[in-house]
Amino acid sequence: MMCGGLAQAINADEEIQEICDKVKSDAEKKTGKTFDVFIAKSYKSQLVAGINYFIKVHVGGDDHVHMRVFKSLPHTGSTMDLIDIQESKTHADAIEYF
Repeated sequence: MMCGGLAQAINADEEIQEICDKVKSDAEKKTGKTFDVFIAKSYKSQLVAGINYFIKVHVGGDDHVHMRVFKSLPHTGSTMDLIDIQESKTHADAIEYF
């Protein structure tokens, strides 16, 4: 991972799904929706003063959202914050910086 640069997209794993599970309620609040399906599909990461995760999440049917989640450094408590969310995405939409 290059400091400051956005890494290549890779398939989501258990760790990324756990991040999604932790911020799901925040995503529902920001969008005003309830998600019965919330499955991480792929992600990119960016090393800053912590890690930004840009995650593609399947939310049912053909619908996806892209989330930017910031994970702070361990010495600051390793908190996770949903920074932003983009709706109306599809499986084919590339994950880009936002």
